[in-house]
Amino acid sequence: MELYKEVKQLTLEEVKKHDGVMEKTVWVVIRDIVYDVTEYMEDHPGGSDLILEHAGKDGTKDFENTGHSNDAKKELKKYKIGEIIEAERKGKIKNKEPKMETNSDEIQSICCLSYLFCGLCG
Repeated sequence: MELYKEVKQLTLEEVKKHDGVMEKTVWVVIRDIVYDVTEYMEDHPGGSDLILEHAGKDGTKDFENTGHSNDAKKELKKYKIGEIIEAERKGKIKNKEPKMETNSDEIQSICCLSYLFCGLCG
């Protein structure tokens, strides 16, 4: 039996502190969900600098515009630590993980481009 686990509610001000400088940890926000990607920095195929650009900030637009694969989106879920409090949410789809692609041809071409621009592709 799985126990109910309360999701940690965080403010944008709390996230802002985790920019890799003020705090050594690196948190990013994607669709109002907060991820601690500190341990993933060195493994990011596009390099840690791309993640650091969004450290302590909302990186939704760039994450989605880069065209990450379903594998990358599944990988991201491992780093979820909480959600932005309701009053500060920006997205229209609240409490949702990044949207999964369904067209495999489109995913393959987008993933190839992702290696050039970012790299969270699995």
